Amino acid sequence: MLGVGTLGMYLSAPGQSFSVAVFIDPMLSDLGLRRTVYSFAYLIAGLVGGVLLPGIGWLLDRVGARVLLPMLGVLLGTACVWMSSINSLLELSIGFTMIRSIGQGAVTLSATWLVGEWFQRRRGLAMGIVGLGGAVSVMTIPLINNFLIEEFGWRSAWWHLAVMVWVGLVVPALLLVRDRPEPLGLLPDGRWQDDEVPGRSAIDSSVADGLESEDLTVRETLRLSSFWKLLAVLCVTSMVGTGLIFHQVSLLAVHGVARTDALLLLGLQASVATVTGVLAGFLTDMGYERYLLGASMLFLASGVGLMLWMPSPGWALVYGSLLGLQGGIIRTAGTAVWINYYGRTNQGAIRGVAMAAAVVAAACGPLPLAVSWDRTGSYSAALAIFGILPLLAGIGVVTARRLAGIGVVTARPPAPPLPS
Repeated sequence: MLGVGTLGMYLSAPGQSFSVAVFIDPMLSDLGLRRTVYSFAYLIAGLVGGVLLPGIGWLLDRVGARVLLPMLGVLLGTACVWMSSINSLLELSIGFTMIRSIGQGAVTLSATWLVGEWFQRRRGLAMGIVGLGGAVSVMTIPLINNFLIEEFGWRSAWWHLAVMVWVGLVVPALLLVRDRPEPLGLLPDGRWQDDEVPGRSAIDSSVADGLESEDLTVRETLRLSSFWKLLAVLCVTSMVGTGLIFHQVSLLAVHGVARTDALLLLGLQASVATVTGVLAGFLTDMGYERYLLGASMLFLASGVGLMLWMPSPGWALVYGSLLGLQGGIIRTAGTAVWINYYGRTNQGAIRGVAMAAAVVAAACGPLPLAVSWDRTGSYSAALAIFGILPLLAGIGVVTARRLAGIGVVTARPPAPPLPS
């Protein structure tokens, strides 16, 4: 399950901003679109995807990733084929809507949902390992895309991504995925149920009735201030991070960094995120999620500030490292925190609501930078705003506290003997 989840994170790439970013310049040139119009189509896609995600989360809790993940793989590949054939702004908007809602939203949610179901005590470390799929994707997919675009053109590159998703995600998901450990006689983390519940030697196909967990519903979660503080971090990360990656080539060109070097910098970000994600996983298992998320906001604000006042091109390495530190934490602590704080039972629905807001925020990220550039010839105005938002979110999240007893699956105590 951990391997399939990691693979899902890797192959969500066609709907991720770091992959789309490589296509921007060749598509703008070929389709004759302005950067602002292109970014606006991305915004519309995010709004639609955000509306769909709560429903995807609800479905996950009821039918599971075993059914949804292969279906989503087929649909994501089909969306890539659509992207290879577009010729108008309307077709671009439809294509963006499909790849964003399926790849960046539903596939990512399904992959992390699966791991959340199979791990509890080691959930932070498991999410760190799953985050490696996303980090390696950032490291390799942009370079693969760039090679395919230069050799065969951007339309053919989308076709290659479609085949990659169909072969690499659909087949493993069909053969290997099982939604939860309990029907197999296990508990999360690979523990045997017989070890937790004395006298039990078999478990039926439903969730074990000898186990209990004080999990929250979506309605209960929305009443908690902690949810909104965590959501602020997720939305700021999505908005600011997406804006920076979407326009990374152009942003760094202002400071004298060549296109190839800007794409290679994504590899540095991913490398730093890989190490950071595993370390953040250990710290998450120790209960330090909110402090990690606060630190991630500080790294993001520092990266934006450096982009705004970069002394020389060499400082782009520091910029990439800061975003890598932030990304590693978000992929680990930022994923595990939802199930840690609010439990397994409704994790799909709760994270679906949170990711819906994040997808909308991500869709809004590229537009301010595009408008700032098209109207003033500079990114400074938008970057100044982007630098303030993480600081505000970071201050709030360190006060987000976890309720006792949530999400912990334990054996029920034996019933008292009947009176004689």
